Amino acid sequence: MNDKRIVFLDYLRVIAIFMVMVVHCCEQFYFNGDGDFHIASAGDAFWVTFFDSAVRSCVPLFVMTSAYLLFPVTKPTAAFLPRRILRVFVPFAVWTVIYTIAWKGDWGMLAFNFPMMTGGHLWFVPMIIGLYLLMPLLSPWAEKAGRREVVFWICLWLVTTTFPFVRELWHCLYGEPTYGAIPFVWGECPWNAFGTFHYVSGFFGYLLMGFYFRRFAADEGWGKTLAKFGPLWLLGFLITAVPFYLRIPAPNGYPVTAPYPAAVDLEMSWNFCSTGVALMAMSLFAIVRRFDFGGAFHRFVIRPLSEASFGVYLIHMLVLVEVIARLRDNMTTPTTIVVGALATYLIASLVSLVIRRIPFVGKWICG
Repeated sequence: MNDKRIVFLDYLRVIAIFMVMVVHCCEQFYFNGDGDFHIASAGDAFWVTFFDSAVRSCVPLFVMTSAYLLFPVTKPTAAFLPRRILRVFVPFAVWTVIYTIAWKGDWGMLAFNFPMMTGGHLWFVPMIIGLYLLMPLLSPWAEKAGRREVVFWICLWLVTTTFPFVRELWHCLYGEPTYGAIPFVWGECPWNAFGTFHYVSGFFGYLLMGFYFRRFAADEGWGKTLAKFGPLWLLGFLITAVPFYLRIPAPNGYPVTAPYPAAVDLEMSWNFCSTGVALMAMSLFAIVRRFDFGGAFHRFVIRPLSEASFGVYLIHMLVLVEVIARLRDNMTTPTTIVVGALATYLIASLVSLVIRRIPFVGKWICG
């Protein structure tokens, strides 16, 4: 702890938000300007697979961080929910409007959902609000639950992370689904999306994992932590990367272009709630948990960047697209991804830090 802050969580936020930059830089190399799936070369296919797979646990890490800090909830629901929801919803609403204006989006869409075509990355906020709504409901159980019980529910949830692969197996065995475009499994059907495992699936599991690390995880040294979680991270990476790379539809070589749904299907193993990503998130959280480097570097560099991270998330797509457009013709693909992610992160962080210092309104704009 440092100044009543949990030091490793500051490092984790900084690492995770940079990982988000890398994910979105990679997207510039497998989507074209029309929004279709497009990979220009075999080299691009390899580097996109490598980088994006390696950082795919970024979003789960943020959920685990929130759970570590907030779950179980100790305040009354009437005190907890308004504070937590307003802190993320107001900046979300501000930037929803900004993205809609900047990229000439459909204003009518805002009555129904976040602006998918102009601010697709904003999906995170409705998801985290949904978890905030769930936290008070589960907190009485969490206060009383023992280690074995929590492990049981995490293991059951891990079973649900295999569902993207189960659906692919269904599709391989039986072809196109009889009803709809997605294979239905274990109680799901066109008139009921809530199958047997619906309520113990999704980001719920990362809520439990964050809680587990806070309440039950052993405080092991660097040697044991790396020996245990290093191989587990590598296994998760392979489960995430190999299916993506092998399923790139390039029977006739590159470039490869396909409609947008092809990219959604291809990201099966990249799903934030899929097995490989879950293993990487668990492993990286455990490793960064060993970061107890306080002092001046934490106080003057890591902590401010951590506090600015939500603003960076909100701002960065306006920066990233322009940065990548200026780099990609003069650099190799891996260099463009790394340099583009770093440049975007630094610019968006500076903007976020400046906005946050505006009296009264700064934190309502950038969180």
